[in-house]
Amino acid sequence: MSDIMMLYEKWCKFATKDKDVAEELKRINGDSAQINERFYSDLEFGTGGLRGVIGAGTNRLNVYTVNRATQGLADYLNSRYEKSSVAIAFDSRIKSDIFAKSAAGVLAANGIKVYIYPELVPTPMLSYAVRYLKCKAGIMITASHNPAKYNGYKCYNEYGYQMTDEAAAETYDCIKKIDIFSDVKEIDFDNAVSHGKIEIIGSDVFNSFYDEVAKQCSPEICASSDIKIIYSPLNGTGNKPVRHMLKRLGFKNISVVPEQENPDGNFPTCPFPNPEIQQAFEYAIKLSEKENADLLFATDPDCDRVGIAVNIGNNNFQLLNGNETGALLCDYVLRKKKEAGELLPGSYLVKTIVTSDLIAKIGDSYDCKTMNFLTGFKYIGEFVTKLESEGEADKYVLGMEESYGYLAGTHVRDKDAVVASALICEMAAYYKNQGKRLTQVLEELFKKYGYYKNALLNFQFEGASGMEKMKALMEKMRANAPAQIASSKVVESLDYLAGKSVETASGITKQIDLPKSNVLEYHLQNGAIVVVRPSGTEPKIKIYVIVCGNTPEESDETVENISVNMKTLLGLD
Repeated sequence: MSDIMMLYEKWCKFATKDKDVAEELKRINGDSAQINERFYSDLEFGTGGLRGVIGAGTNRLNVYTVNRATQGLADYLNSRYEKSSVAIAFDSRIKSDIFAKSAAGVLAANGIKVYIYPELVPTPMLSYAVRYLKCKAGIMITASHNPAKYNGYKCYNEYGYQMTDEAAAETYDCIKKIDIFSDVKEIDFDNAVSHGKIEIIGSDVFNSFYDEVAKQCSPEICASSDIKIIYSPLNGTGNKPVRHMLKRLGFKNISVVPEQENPDGNFPTCPFPNPEIQQAFEYAIKLSEKENADLLFATDPDCDRVGIAVNIGNNNFQLLNGNETGALLCDYVLRKKKEAGELLPGSYLVKTIVTSDLIAKIGDSYDCKTMNFLTGFKYIGEFVTKLESEGEADKYVLGMEESYGYLAGTHVRDKDAVVASALICEMAAYYKNQGKRLTQVLEELFKKYGYYKNALLNFQFEGASGMEKMKALMEKMRANAPAQIASSKVVESLDYLAGKSVETASGITKQIDLPKSNVLEYHLQNGAIVVVRPSGTEPKIKIYVIVCGNTPEESDETVENISVNMKTLLGLD
């Protein structure tokens, strides 16, 4: 009998307490392909924690894989601290509440105090609770914007941002030593609550979070505007917090998409609950036929990302991408701070390496420095923490990533769609009071700084064979860096896996003061930048194309030519 079949048989014998898992194991009996998909590997614990399809097996997310990870986290914490506590939150996804309570029971059984939210909340509220309650770690049960079949388990450190590479590696070492059935300590959730080992997070944490968000906003702008706004929580966690803040700020005309208002992990009206895509706005646009809204916005299920669409006339809406919304926010927040005399010398904008350089151009015009970090908001959170430790937190202005994540303020150390949503609505109100749409303001920025255009190509690779193909493609690109992409020469070829000192295509050694990462970056003679990386949360290879042209047509043509050629170079056309 193969190792995989032995593992399957072990699960059939011991995985009995979860009815859904037991039934799934029974259903796939005799189907070697299905068994292999579920047991060919363990879900790997990385800096993003765990993420996978909900179901039976070591390569699926279930109470057993969640509990094993939590036992590993408990062992890690107990080896480092004499006494520790952990904050836990969960979103609207299938089994999120079950996984959260199960993880809480494991931590409590290991002598670790647990604070858990009484209801689903956004990811940034978990980050906030970790620091507010002085915990050593945090757990957020979410799969962000993935389809309904996924769930995930994010781990946060004591500073409120996701675990660093080193901490995640040490935790994973602890996890790998644990037998999934015999080594996990557990205690009943309700019993642990009654004995004070698990504490339900109270209203003081909620109210304090809202107060911090409010500090970033200008209620006088919001209350004085007649702007009409439609919001969709996409059946996730944003409904209560976002609406609470908009009401507090004084907005009068806010409607919520009824079909997407309440929590529902099946996401019946939006199979891909992602504010990056047109489909997420279909129901909001339909509602606007009756209400003629100026602005639509949607938050993803764990409410750490937000996308917007602007009414450009006759109920025709233009979706803005993450870079465009980020550019508008950067310019608006910087202008607001400068006018109020609050923009300190040596202030910072912070972005990821795949985010538009338009952000840096805007920052330069306000004498504000732009910092670049690897993809992953934890690096931005880490930078904010560093500033705070040096007594310079007030110099942080805004952090952002092209994938629709933004953070104003230092109250959390992750992207926060609650504060971003409030600021976006305020910004739209501010410009409407001047007779402008956000799209008109964006055009002004393009005319001033250049027509920046970004494209993201996603290539999906499912299952065991898909993972191998992704690995092979990255190895192929690493071993054979292209000399030319489309019609432009590659003048620099950077490999972030090589460490701080890398050799460019022109033979020049360049310093990259960033952690090692499986990222390839190509700088072209025409000024364009192409970045290739596997996703850290999904079975995808992502290609980012970043260009700046003198006209929108020039930028569009360059993006299209590069995109087509990159597909050919990777053999994916």
